[in-house]
Amino acid sequence: MAAPSSLEQLQQSISRNYDNLSKRLQQVARFLLEHPNTVALETVASLAQQCGVPPSTLVRFAAAFEYNGFSEMQNLFRQSLVEQTSTASYSERVKMNKNTAGHSINASDVLSEFSSSNAFSMSHMAHQFSPDALNTAVDLLEQAQNIYLIGLRRAFPISSYFAYSLRHLNKTTHLIDGGGGMLVEQASNIRKDDVIIATTFSPYAQETVTVSEYAYAAGAKVIAITDSKISPLAGMSDVCFDIKEAEVMGFRSLTSSMTLAQTLLVSLAYRLNADGQIGDTKQIQWKH
Repeated sequence: MAAPSSLEQLQQSISRNYDNLSKRLQQVARFLLEHPNTVALETVASLAQQCGVPPSTLVRFAAAFEYNGFSEMQNLFRQSLVEQTSTASYSERVKMNKNTAGHSINASDVLSEFSSSNAFSMSHMAHQFSPDALNTAVDLLEQAQNIYLIGLRRAFPISSYFAYSLRHLNKTTHLIDGGGGMLVEQASNIRKDDVIIATTFSPYAQETVTVSEYAYAAGAKVIAITDSKISPLAGMSDVCFDIKEAEVMGFRSLTSSMTLAQTLLVSLAYRLNADGQIGDTKQIQWKH
């Protein structure tokens, strides 16, 4: 097996072989898939510390995928980052990913960090998803008999926004939030002509995974919004959006996820309007 020659090929290879890796190498795999920009910018020692493994484990991981050393594999992450963020200097990228521990923090600092990190994340978001994936997701939503939405804890704002907007498009929409302990009952009517948009980020909500598994078994289409190619939603989804959110001081943003939601919703709105399924264009100018 030749070493993957692009970051996309490497990520696909990691996803395919994940279950065959040792627990230590799985720790590295998860980190590499979930934090590609950090991998591009940090030293081996820093990455090993963040992965919770010795530096030698990173070398073993690279060898497992036929690289001569970790730096050879790391170059794929660096090349991808340069291609996607050509307008930002290398020093600016390092600054965006720096560790702020030990610095005095005030609200202005936090705002600055989140603003710059979100701008950085958004600047290469268009490269993350293929046109086919976006169009397929819109096709599924247009054709769906019913649309179910589940996203708990940190993912709840994404699902609730989908529910709010889809109802403005006259799509039959069901928000699964588990209110009153009714999670199973809310999901029990999912059928094969339906679509579920499931959103979950690490650590993945088991309730979201369970409902998605039920929908998949029922023959429904699954659109997953998650943060890793080895997310438990990836294998059962018809379309999987692997979101790379900005992260500041351990807190992850939702800016990219919300932008994806708006992209799908507005695309669907114009599709339905062109097909004559909703009224004039005034109906797609929602209040936010």
